[in-house]
Amino acid sequence: MATFDELLEHIGEFDAFQKQIFILLCFISVVFSPIYVGIVFLGFVPDYRCVSAGIPEPSNECEWTLNYTGPNGSTDSLYMSQCYQYDVDWNSTSLNCTNSSLNITSKLPITNCKDGWDYNTTGSSLVTEFNLVCGDSWKLDFFQSCVNIGFFIGGLISGYIADRFGRKPFLISSILITGIFGILMAFAPNYPLVVTFRFIQGFVSKGCWLSGYILVAEFVGLEHRRTVGIVYQAAFTVGLLLLSGVAYVLPHWRWLQMTVTIPYFFFLAYYWCVPESPRWLISQNRKAEAKAIIHTIAKKNGKMVPDFLESLTADEEAGEKQVPSFLDLVRTPQIRKHTLILMYIWFTCAVVYQGSIMHMGSTAENIYFDFFISALVEFPSAILIIVTVDRVGRRYPWLVCCIITGITCLITAFIPHGYSWLIITLSCVSRMGITVSYEMVCLVNAELYPTFIRNLGIMVCSSMCDLGGVITPFIVYRLAAIWQELPLIVFAVLATVSGILVYFLPETKGRALPETIEEAENLHKQVKTTKLATTYLEVSKVDL
Repeated sequence: MATFDELLEHIGEFDAFQKQIFILLCFISVVFSPIYVGIVFLGFVPDYRCVSAGIPEPSNECEWTLNYTGPNGSTDSLYMSQCYQYDVDWNSTSLNCTNSSLNITSKLPITNCKDGWDYNTTGSSLVTEFNLVCGDSWKLDFFQSCVNIGFFIGGLISGYIADRFGRKPFLISSILITGIFGILMAFAPNYPLVVTFRFIQGFVSKGCWLSGYILVAEFVGLEHRRTVGIVYQAAFTVGLLLLSGVAYVLPHWRWLQMTVTIPYFFFLAYYWCVPESPRWLISQNRKAEAKAIIHTIAKKNGKMVPDFLESLTADEEAGEKQVPSFLDLVRTPQIRKHTLILMYIWFTCAVVYQGSIMHMGSTAENIYFDFFISALVEFPSAILIIVTVDRVGRRYPWLVCCIITGITCLITAFIPHGYSWLIITLSCVSRMGITVSYEMVCLVNAELYPTFIRNLGIMVCSSMCDLGGVITPFIVYRLAAIWQELPLIVFAVLATVSGILVYFLPETKGRALPETIEEAENLHKQVKTTKLATTYLEVSKVDL
């Protein structure tokens, strides 16, 4: 009996209908980027110092600099200069402009900031509004960690919900929830509510992003699935570019949050524009609905529906299904090795990718320009993958990119700040390398597991990506408090080890997708075949 992929060969694998759906769903990928890395602008940390009550009058009269009102950052640590103030009542003190006893650096007592902070910015961020500095600086880390905890929990259950209730209902409901809680966050009056609403956004938004890709992948033919997956992720990069522009125009975090959330409400129109996946309908034995959508696809593409469509029967599925188990991921030696390596690489990709963006946001001289340029280099990464994976292979380009990422992070850590052009250049190279690694692990993860545990393998391994995202803010901001470039050393080690581990994965170029545990165990021995093996995300096949 024919498969749905064989049916697409007759009604169009990537024609007008699929292109329309693909363009519409790419917008889902575009608007996901502000949730994934929006902390760079929402949580921007400007220069700041303690507010000292009563200091404006004597400061203006005596023409004192800020060094006279708080511990000097040149002689003390930056933390001291930003988080402590001199314990002096400037309104009642006998100190005056000519008083030689005003030995600011050594003789005046110091205390914690009592009256808040003065921020050197014309805009606003979570940091400036809720004073997430000094003793409360960890709350900014926690804000981003909550997003990734939401990604992790939501990722574990979103696949089940989409399989159980359908791709389209899950997509529409997740769009609505993401939009509602994004707006609520923009109006949240305090920090706990901001974190709560952001967690809920993370909980549903990653599933929304994944369900958009699943729908696209299930509508297109097998030969186009890899390219569609790469371009869908490239749409995420478009979102990064737009985010830098919108953040530049709207430097106030509430207006920015509202602006990047509003598009979700327009996407509710997808209820009428995007149909349910025929593959899923067939798998649920809802053949009448599937046939109607198939006829719509054929009509839109100007093709004829083949006669074998009408042969759908209640006994359409051929063969007995194997029941997946978590133990299958570690039971046999080769699959166990693949699982452990892939889990580490997913973890590393999240830490280095998110971490490099956050580190750039906290150290960049022009955050908007640097963010834009570093996002721009992700497009060559997508082109590099498309060009190399079927010519050179997966393993060696992947390995080289990981090593290059590690080397450039290490070199960048020791470059003096005066060489900003060199820092930006190396940052772009490392960003390009980790982007290739991110895209490649998505591709290869699906090619190393047998069919019946392929989705399970992707879910389990990619969950480490979200756990990596949970600890990334603490790596970036807490280690930077020790030494500003210390996070880059961590990224260098993680990326280099990833490159070494990639060497121990089998090359999957030109090889058949494994159907059984035995085939997956023998991938490192398998000879090349003409069977098309390229995939980006396994989509279950049903017979017609």
